[in-house]
Amino acid sequence: MEKLERDVTRRALVWSFPVSLFGIAGCSRRQSTGRLVEAYVPDDASVGFDLEPLQSGDSSLIRWDCIYASQAKTARFRIEFGPARVSTAKSAKDFDLKYGEGRFVPGEGSDASVLMVALQRALQAKALPTAPATKMVVPFTFASIGENLSQAADGGFNATPTGNWMAIKIFLGRGDQEGEVFLNINPKIRKGQFSIKDPDYGDLVLGELAKVL
Repeated sequence: MEKLERDVTRRALVWSFPVSLFGIAGCSRRQSTGRLVEAYVPDDASVGFDLEPLQSGDSSLIRWDCIYASQAKTARFRIEFGPARVSTAKSAKDFDLKYGEGRFVPGEGSDASVLMVALQRALQAKALPTAPATKMVVPFTFASIGENLSQAADGGFNATPTGNWMAIKIFLGRGDQEGEVFLNINPKIRKGQFSIKDPDYGDLVLGELAKVL
């Protein structure tokens, strides 16, 4: 467990959004009362999808049903986050870094053909992978690297003004075949998005997602 914490902490702190997390003029507006009004803002480096929370008998397990509908095709999958632990590593002392493990679960009646094309473009993958005959559960490790964020106009997030986005870094695969992608979630407006971490990870991440989507 300590090795997992050190490894995730080290990798999570070396990151960058398509646009910097901080210091960008946000696109959200405020009502006269000062309350932030959020609306999902698409960008070329991300793919958004809808979220529906699922009840769980285990309070430490967070589950979301996910739907991506476009061009008369609907992709369905589920995201499950296990318990998040606060990192005690020295390198994370200036960050509210939480980490844990989760998994992607296939959805019934899913057609992810359009979603995969959108992900290939956003993640800058070179080719579409061949989908397996049988979909499977895909585990991942996650690091929560920011909360109460608002979207920026050109992608990425702002610390101010505050919002309801959580920035999460996902690690898929193992060893030399490990890829990284951002999986950002806004429970308030029930939206999620996959967002590029690095073009070098595009094909690895898309290959892992093809197993479940």
